[in-house]
Amino acid sequence: MAYIDLDQTRPLDIVLLGRIAIDFNPAYSEDVKEDFKPLKDVHYFEKYVGGSPANIAVGVTHHGLKAGFIGRVSDDQFGDFVIEYFDKEGIDTSHIARCTGGEKLGLTFTEMLSPSESSILMYRNCIADLQLSVEDIDPKYIAQAKVLLISGTALAESPSREAALKAAMVARQVGTPVIFDIDYRAYNWKNADEISIYCSAVARQADIIMGSREEFDLTEALIAPGMTDEQSAAYWHGQVAKIVVIKHGMEGSTAYLKSGERYSIKPFPVTARKGFGGGDGYGSGFIYGLFQGWDMQRCLEFGSAEASMMVRANNCSDALPSPDEVQAFIDEEKAMYGEMVARA
Repeated sequence: MAYIDLDQTRPLDIVLLGRIAIDFNPAYSEDVKEDFKPLKDVHYFEKYVGGSPANIAVGVTHHGLKAGFIGRVSDDQFGDFVIEYFDKEGIDTSHIARCTGGEKLGLTFTEMLSPSESSILMYRNCIADLQLSVEDIDPKYIAQAKVLLISGTALAESPSREAALKAAMVARQVGTPVIFDIDYRAYNWKNADEISIYCSAVARQADIIMGSREEFDLTEALIAPGMTDEQSAAYWHGQVAKIVVIKHGMEGSTAYLKSGERYSIKPFPVTARKGFGGGDGYGSGFIYGLFQGWDMQRCLEFGSAEASMMVRANNCSDALPSPDEVQAFIDEEKAMYGEMVARA
């Protein structure tokens, strides 16, 4: 079932725009295992590529889609690490530019205190990903993609916010559907008004909008504060959105279609290693389902399952699963807990 129009003549399935970072997670392997403890007591870390759009790029690639990326990285060995990792994964890096002013990739140190308590320590001064500029946005490249995903973190500062806005406008010109992942991170923004101004500007250009209830509240603050999920969906359907996905954490998520249909899913129960990374898995699985032409309920189920797999993993990129692994997880969970799906 086709919910968005995908031009099958285009060589790239999806191009993603936004943040690439470096994650340092407490080591958790057979050789070295840092158990749950405060970050100050951790001695051994594992290094991974991070950043939500970067992780989704890896995730959809693990599912067999052809991904490209528009972004900026540092002109140093961490930048080399990202480019080489993406190349190894099969992600097109032709439109990832190097910074020239000494800007650095963001560093994320994760704290894992218990299966239900985790946090992150961010270093994002003089940051590389927010140096993306309008000159980096190539209309011909966006026209090669069946879909463009824009991460809301790219809107936090100039010149990146203008680049993201240009990409959304170009995508509409060249007929590339836009997925807007609101991807709110408090540490990036200066005030609430900017969040609403810039996130709503991209949301108005998006065919699919994905975010938590909090993220929709922030996006809608200067439009109509305090909307319900149904009111939010109706508002964005009145723009150009065909699908609005609103997440409520452990309560599950719902996809609202412009046709008036709605579909809901509950999380799959797991023992968590961390409280983040689930959104990247969710996005990867959900987008893969759309490309397969699945019905919306199956798209949500696949995304929800992959989200649960990622919160139990020790990283947010390498651990992203294959479609067979996701399906095996779904089958195993249903055999253990029964049917998870909460149908509308």
